[in-house]
Amino acid sequence: MSVDGSSRSKSGNETAAFLVRSAFITEEAVYGVILVSGMIVVASAGEATVWPVFWKVFATVIVFWAAHVYAGTVARHGLDEHEDLGLREAFTASLRRSLGLLLSAFIPLFILLLGATRAIDDALALWVALWAGVVVLAVLGFIAFRRRGSPWPMQILGALATAAFGIVMIGLKAFIH
Repeated sequence: MSVDGSSRSKSGNETAAFLVRSAFITEEAVYGVILVSGMIVVASAGEATVWPVFWKVFATVIVFWAAHVYAGTVARHGLDEHEDLGLREAFTASLRRSLGLLLSAFIPLFILLLGATRAIDDALALWVALWAGVVVLAVLGFIAFRRRGSPWPMQILGALATAAFGIVMIGLKAFIH
């Protein structure tokens, strides 16, 4: 049985593409990037180093992800799209759906970790993590519009509109600090 529950077999590339589409190109991933960016803005206020920012963002992402998995499990348990789901199936579906929220935090958290370990300057790490969020949002928006077969101007517009949420966070950082 394949990853998506069908009986047809998939090559490694098809499986990887399916996992990217189903786990990362989701509203949860967009939400996760915006959450991380917002946490960077808020957590960096008054902090002298990136370590406390890294840990606050990391902990917040884990709590939000766990809450999302729990809420999804509760919502799916019993009935999901006219299908009776047991607790295990509801949990598995929710876990799979929520991966985007968790995965979307990796790039900004890695950049913060570079700052925390002094591989790059603290201030630079904060700004690069925020700009990385903008890039990730742009890519998510572009792919979403491309998958729907939108013409290339709409793909670009979709990327810009999605990236605008990250730009707003950068504006907040500039305003707050």
